[in-house]
Amino acid sequence: MNFTHYNLGQKSKGEVVEITLTNAANVRLMNYSNFSNYKNGKKHEYYGGYITKSPYKIVIPSLGTWHVTVDVEGLQRSTRSSLNVLSR
Repeated sequence: MNFTHYNLGQKSKGEVVEITLTNAANVRLMNYSNFSNYKNGKKHEYYGGYITKSPYKIVIPSLGTWHVTVDVEGLQRSTRSSLNVLSR
């Protein structure tokens, strides 16, 4: 599976992540264990989904180490992405 990975490191609840996409894509915000499951093709939970409007903002739900992935699995296009963590 091809995907772009952003390791956000330790983030606090309420921090905002902004993802910019050139085309619609699947965006997933996951903790470490769910990211590990995602990489291994296992069932995982995430915040986000199929994103059609850019930029897309998502709030970190709890203190921890977080990862964002961007992929176009099942879609007929490619995308480029960039990510910023916004100040509160």
